[in-house]
Amino acid sequence: MTFHKGNKVEVVKKSKDEAWEPYMNDFIGLHGVVTDPDTTINDPESLIEVSLVGKGTHRLPQDCLRLISSS
Repeated sequence: MTFHKGNKVEVVKKSKDEAWEPYMNDFIGLHGVVTDPDTTINDPESLIEVSLVGKGTHRLPQDCLRLISSS
């Protein structure tokens, strides 16, 4: 799945990516907006920047995200 800037997403599960940190478990179930999808690389393995409601902006692995809606 390719994410684009402005997409609304949900953190649905713990990532298998090595970039996943234990504190990120608190993000599961939160919604946010993609702010930097790293489209210059367009690599599904790369981290993307997501602004999470109430938790700030973080770079997250894509395998933990589910698209809610596109803008």
